[in-house]
Amino acid sequence: MPVKIRLTRQGKKGYAFYHIVAADSRAPRDGKYIERLGSYNPNTHPATVELNFDKALAWLNNGAQPTETCRNILSHEGVLLKKHLLEGAKKGAFSETEAEARFEKWKSERQSKVETIKNEATRKKNETARKSKEDEVKAKEAIAGKIAEKLAAAESKAREEAAETETEAAE
Repeated sequence: MPVKIRLTRQGKKGYAFYHIVAADSRAPRDGKYIERLGSYNPNTHPATVELNFDKALAWLNNGAQPTETCRNILSHEGVLLKKHLLEGAKKGAFSETEAEARFEKWKSERQSKVETIKNEATRKKNETARKSKEDEVKAKEAIAGKIAEKLAAAESKAREEAAETETEAAE
């Protein structure tokens, strides 16, 4: 029985949410699966991935083949790198402790990149909010200025009419 690591669709129309599962390759996309390995939410920025790292690595070591999308997710999470490093350690290219050190180094670099992306997104969001608030304040000031001009014009017109009526009454 060939096993695939793939996505099963969840969520509602227009707001897809996926479970990462190990399933028989002959089973339908949203059908029965062997084990749930995690979840993937592409609706957030950056996309949210919750993955049981050890289970995914175990399935890959047992011969499960990921689909293209799952391969990208597993690569991004470091499961494929860990598998590659462990295979290198088995072949004697380097020690297992060195493999762990290399993986931890990669993991820390990746974590800093993700934090940078999140910080940049937050900064852009705050910048956009600040600009829209400034534009709103400017628009309100412009409207208030126009209203003040109209009131001043109406007051001066009322004063002129009052002065005219006083001169007419005095005559």
